[in-house]
Amino acid sequence: MSVTSRYRDAWEGFWSEAPQEQGAVFWDAAPAVTAGVHLALFETHLAAPGLPLVDLGCGNGTQTRFLADRFPRVVGADLSAAAIDHARRADPAGQAVYRLLDASDQVDTATLHQELGDTNVYMRGVLHQAAPDDRRPLAEGIAALVGERGRAFLVELAEAARPVLMGLAQSDDGPPAKLAPVFRHGIAPGEVTDAEVPEYLAAAGLTILASGDLPLATTEYAPDGSLVELPSKWLVAGRTG
Repeated sequence: MSVTSRYRDAWEGFWSEAPQEQGAVFWDAAPAVTAGVHLALFETHLAAPGLPLVDLGCGNGTQTRFLADRFPRVVGADLSAAAIDHARRADPAGQAVYRLLDASDQVDTATLHQELGDTNVYMRGVLHQAAPDDRRPLAEGIAALVGERGRAFLVELAEAARPVLMGLAQSDDGPPAKLAPVFRHGIAPGEVTDAEVPEYLAAAGLTILASGDLPLATTEYAPDGSLVELPSKWLVAGRTG
């Protein structure tokens, strides 16, 4: 199974229109407040730190390049060809490798696993806006990439993030400039309940090893001038035994 064409088209349209510069996209926050914070939580649970790392849903590669300085081999993977183009152009030194990948497609994930072997997976904010029919296959794709020795670190918007997003979208002046394209392209963030994420991973054969709450930084500001941070949940999953 592969993702719905509507979902693929939405992301292709979004990244085709997105500015190239870092920070121009709603969630493209600096690694110091995103992947850097996440890595401090993730690395203590890695069973095999030397495995390749896949940044799944890498977008324009801001976090991928940060991770490439800390792991021996990093692959940024995304469903959108336009996103991969952004990532490659932003990485002229070739710190990471970038790969077009539909992580819900069993053939795609099996092929990448065959090339890399077991991997550690970093995924920030992908499952919560995926179409309902795509979520279970996506979790299965993560499990395929992780294999027996890898670990997956996921950060997903909490249920409490949805009213924050809706409040911004429905403000008198309309959604903030960086959030507006998300809705314009039919992307629906915050659609997964807090209970569903671990359930999808468990159904794919993964065990939840650690979890917690953490605000997810964005690059947008609320009308009162404060930086928008969205409630989120993080978890580490892998196979045990």
